[in-house]
Amino acid sequence: MDLLSDILSKLRLEGTLYFRTSFTSPWGVQVPAYSDVARFHFAHKGRCMVRIEGSDMPITLEQGDLIIIMRGAAHTLYCDPKTEVAALPLDAVIEQSGFSGKGVLVWGEYGTNHETQLVCGHFAFEQHASHPMIDALPDYIKIKNYGEGLGTWLEQSLRVIGAEAGRENPGADLVALKMSEIIFAQSLRAYLETEGKNVAVLAGLSDQKISKALQAIHEKPAHYWTLEELAGIAGQSRTSFATHFSNRMAMTPIHYITQWRMQLARQMLIETNDAVIAIAENTGYQSEAAFGRVFKKTFSIAPVAYRKSFQTSG
Repeated sequence: MDLLSDILSKLRLEGTLYFRTSFTSPWGVQVPAYSDVARFHFAHKGRCMVRIEGSDMPITLEQGDLIIIMRGAAHTLYCDPKTEVAALPLDAVIEQSGFSGKGVLVWGEYGTNHETQLVCGHFAFEQHASHPMIDALPDYIKIKNYGEGLGTWLEQSLRVIGAEAGRENPGADLVALKMSEIIFAQSLRAYLETEGKNVAVLAGLSDQKISKALQAIHEKPAHYWTLEELAGIAGQSRTSFATHFSNRMAMTPIHYITQWRMQLARQMLIETNDAVIAIAENTGYQSEAAFGRVFKKTFSIAPVAYRKSFQTSG
């Protein structure tokens, strides 16, 4: 599995479609904060403005634009600057519109030609799932002006989602849902290949030498990796690789290996009944005690207690 796919699959990325909207002027909606998600809005028709909580300037979405808002930040969607202050909480809009969760959420004044159709949803990550790549992403990613650099896949996929979301056709929701997960991965790839090239950590994933070493780590996470071995894979000297890795990834190779192993261990504790010593060995630790110390340092809880907390909550 390629590096980006492996990271997203281990974080248990799952797309969820809220709804497709038909907003007519004047309108404004306050979307509350929510943990462990990245929200998206696709302007299927018309335009709107978006202000993320804490930001000074709003973002304009033109027809065909996509915005992914990271880390579940609260934000406001509205049709023009005059309507921002009058925006209603999302729950109030849903209640007053009579939206049942099926079809299209219709809101605003009737008889106006100023309509904005949005496809709204989120990408959820498993609780405590993390990766330096996700942490390094900006507050939002906006995909605009589809061209040859990004390919036609994005525009075509987004328009299929817009056409399928909220429809009553058999399988329409599933089609839109699965395509939304693809959109997140494709959007991240596009960002990594453009602006992300100059951002710490993200720069490492798009770096040919560093990405070879990262790919090897992901393929054999339990292997006893040495700096010399990883440097050889990257085609560099030990010193050059260590410096290059730290500059591009903002951490040492050992730090990255440890973080990734802990994510794998966390997942195994939740999803399997394997003994803790087996999980330790499968993530590169020779003793349960050594594994337990690193795990507790990472998650502030011992492995057995972590597993029990999920069994209790489930």
